[in-house]
Amino acid sequence: MSIGRIKQRPIRVADEAKRELRTQFGALPYRLRDGKVEFLLITSRGTGRWIIPKGWPMDGETPAGAAATEAREEAGAVGKLSEQVVGFYGYSKNHKGDDLPCVVAVFPLRVKKLLKDYPEKHQRKRRWFGRKEAAAAVAEPELRRILKDFRPAAPGG
Repeated sequence: MSIGRIKQRPIRVADEAKRELRTQFGALPYRLRDGKVEFLLITSRGTGRWIIPKGWPMDGETPAGAAATEAREEAGAVGKLSEQVVGFYGYSKNHKGDDLPCVVAVFPLRVKKLLKDYPEKHQRKRRWFGRKEAAAAVAEPELRRILKDFRPAAPGG
């Protein structure tokens, strides 16, 4: 999926949760290895399932900037960030015993460097996955589709 031709897909949100919907910003950290795209996934702190770095909006920061901050803090990933959203996905976040419906806007991050030390290093695992393996590892159907359809911009773009 090129950034210029994004086809948005429906997001699943239970009727009773529509007014409670929260927004988060996520990074899609990727690299090209032997001409094929690989994605850097991290584990969630609570369940240990594979996810992308994401978090809440940050005061004084753009949505893409917040996504880049989350990628650095949660995965130690630093690189070239696109300001263009490549997709959205929904999930339910367990927060202090409550299930909060969230929608995540996803921004691609071409990883240039992985930091050895970063704030959440001891709270999460990180791992590179091929496209099919990454799509199979995540639980959210819309995120799975983003991973399957993502086509990186040409180098330098």
